[in-house]
Amino acid sequence: MVDAVRAEIAACGGWIAFARYMQIVLYAPGAGYYTAGARKFGPVGDFVTAPEMTPLFAQALAAPITAILDGADARDVLELGAGSGALADGLLAHVTGIAHYRILDLSADLQERQRARLTAHTSANWLDALPATIDGAVVMNEVLDAVPPHLVVRRAGDWYERGVAFADGRLQWAERPLADTGLRALAESRFPADGDYESEINPAAEALVETLGRRLRSGAIVLIDYGFPAAEYYHPQRTGGTLMGHYRHRAHADPFLWPGLSDLTAHVDFTAIALAAERAGLAVAGYGPLAGFLVGAGILDRLQAVGDPASAAYVREAAAVQRLLSPAEMGELFKVMVLAKSDSIVCPYFEAADRTHRL
Repeated sequence: MVDAVRAEIAACGGWIAFARYMQIVLYAPGAGYYTAGARKFGPVGDFVTAPEMTPLFAQALAAPITAILDGADARDVLELGAGSGALADGLLAHVTGIAHYRILDLSADLQERQRARLTAHTSANWLDALPATIDGAVVMNEVLDAVPPHLVVRRAGDWYERGVAFADGRLQWAERPLADTGLRALAESRFPADGDYESEINPAAEALVETLGRRLRSGAIVLIDYGFPAAEYYHPQRTGGTLMGHYRHRAHADPFLWPGLSDLTAHVDFTAIALAAERAGLAVAGYGPLAGFLVGAGILDRLQAVGDPASAAYVREAAAVQRLLSPAEMGELFKVMVLAKSDSIVCPYFEAADRTHRL
């Protein structure tokens, strides 16, 4: 993978933007983190997502998805980045009357795992590109954090973009004056007014949501990811951005550590995502922390239905639910956002902790 990045840097005159570097190491055909064959999810992988932690996550999400489909013109679900297929498996089992469950995933390896897991669900099928029109529910669980952002720096009043060069036998950071006027305008509007500052700007993630919104004729998009509204994302004290790596269930701060083998992510600016959705004619039907949303969607009732609280099955599921709900784990950092095409789609599951006013 280092050789591939080095060749790209050489072809581009000795420097590439960090967004391009992240695109290569995550998605290069057959060699990127998400496109190669190494196992990503679960105890032997690099991280565990909510659907792998407990089937109760998908069971709780089934209620909001059902409500969205009831208000749409078709009972179709489109999932982007379906991972191991655990969420699709759960939704197909607990949402009644799904006509088509479409999956768009860039990883051939993960597609194979998904197909093996979903063989019993005849409504499941796989796409190579976004459909021209969408009716129903779009689901994106931990997708936007893996969309490569640009890294912008303001230092002593001057603007730079952080990128990658190859020197002294290794990949390393390199900066160039920020030439992209659109990127600079976004940074100027979002960064704190004073002082040196560095953070991510992710027009690609915003464009993805805007594209989905323009193609969505009826229904809603459900986003689940870790992130903040703009006031927290670009807080004056958050001077180093949110970029991080994941390898074998450990977080690290070096994006050049094991390229192609280590995951790279950045938190989501949910304010920017909401504005992108509004440009496409969508409205924020709800936004808030994962814990409040799951409680509103009935995950505690699902846990109670597991059975005897003294049983091994209950203890196992209770531990997973605790991780999902705890503010110290996923409950507060992870957010849920529902973007609806029409006012007829309401989402009451945020009543316990609606944060729409903070966007």
